[in-house]
Amino acid sequence: MTTKTTWPLLRVLRDRDAGLYLSGAVVSGFGTSALWLASGVWVKDLTGSDGLAALCMLAMWLPTLAGPLLGTVADRGRRKPVLIGVNVLLAALLLTLVSVDSPGELWLLYAVLSVYGAAGVVHDAAESALVSAAVDPALLGDFNGLRTTATEGMKLLAPLTGAGLYAAYGGAGVALLDAATFVLATGMYAVLRVREEKPARPAGNHRRQTAEGARHLWAHPGLRPLVVAGGATMLCAGLNGALVYAVVDGLGHSPAYAGVLYAVQGAGSVAVGLLSGSALRRLGERRFAAYGIALLAVAVAVRAVPSDPSALVCSAAIGAGLPAVLIATLTSVQRETPGPLLGRVTATAHTLVYTPNVLGLAAGAALVELVSHRLMLVTLGVALLTTAAALLQHPSKTGTNAAW
Repeated sequence: MTTKTTWPLLRVLRDRDAGLYLSGAVVSGFGTSALWLASGVWVKDLTGSDGLAALCMLAMWLPTLAGPLLGTVADRGRRKPVLIGVNVLLAALLLTLVSVDSPGELWLLYAVLSVYGAAGVVHDAAESALVSAAVDPALLGDFNGLRTTATEGMKLLAPLTGAGLYAAYGGAGVALLDAATFVLATGMYAVLRVREEKPARPAGNHRRQTAEGARHLWAHPGLRPLVVAGGATMLCAGLNGALVYAVVDGLGHSPAYAGVLYAVQGAGSVAVGLLSGSALRRLGERRFAAYGIALLAVAVAVRAVPSDPSALVCSAAIGAGLPAVLIATLTSVQRETPGPLLGRVTATAHTLVYTPNVLGLAAGAALVELVSHRLMLVTLGVALLTTAAALLQHPSKTGTNAAW
């Protein structure tokens, strides 16, 4: 029999429920990534407007701001039925998009994308809570790393598939593909062997229930610094992302070269996902996150050097460094949060960590026309190094920073 310390990734993959979770994440993530690209192209083709096309991403992202409120949905009942219900709802909604073929019907696309984003928040919160109960706590880091690998792998493959399907069958074809992935994921979640007790009715009104997630994060000495560092890192990552075309221009390439840099970055994220479980066991969440941020800092700053080999290496390093704080934060949240609160805490943490990324993208888009991108990259590198140093200065008083 495999020992506890041997081949932890294989232990995760051999676990029936963990394998089903990962498979569900792969298939639904594939459809989501395909739709993410196709929806903007769909709107652009129908209207010719870049602004209206950009609204697709906003429609999918905006519900994240309501994460603390939406997370309460995942804590009100058993999480397995919530996962199944969310997937069935999304599959049904996506089928309504087959009729969208004129600018006057785009309101339906935006409405579906908004519900899509909200349902995704509930789905992630319920999944996090269910995974923490079903997966061996010692393997949570490995599971979250594998999930990152699967998600990033789909980001490399799905957009190409979505683009080809859109070219052949239009937006309706991509919507049908995405609906099919949710149907398949529903089947996987339905056969999970997870026994859940019916949760006690949450005390207090909706406002109090919603605030409990934020209070838990803020009061916890191990979670608060990770969430703050995660938000700061994602803000800098957003600013860095907005500079990619300026970097490409500085290298003397056409804008299409950004696709090469993104692909290399994705490969870096796939690699770190496979290694994160072992790294978390050796370093603990705090140091793993800090070292990842430090790697990201160096890569972002060196990106200012106008060199193709340097740009490729930096892209891979960015892909490897950025997920570290995200994996560490989610793993720590799952370990350090009581089950009845986990949906709300997960959703609140996602809001606090991911919202700054969009703000950074918006700020970077405005600043890139006013400030040298090389100066901005070096400044971002310094800011990220400061974030990493701050995370290392105050060791956690809980067990979350110790190897297990």
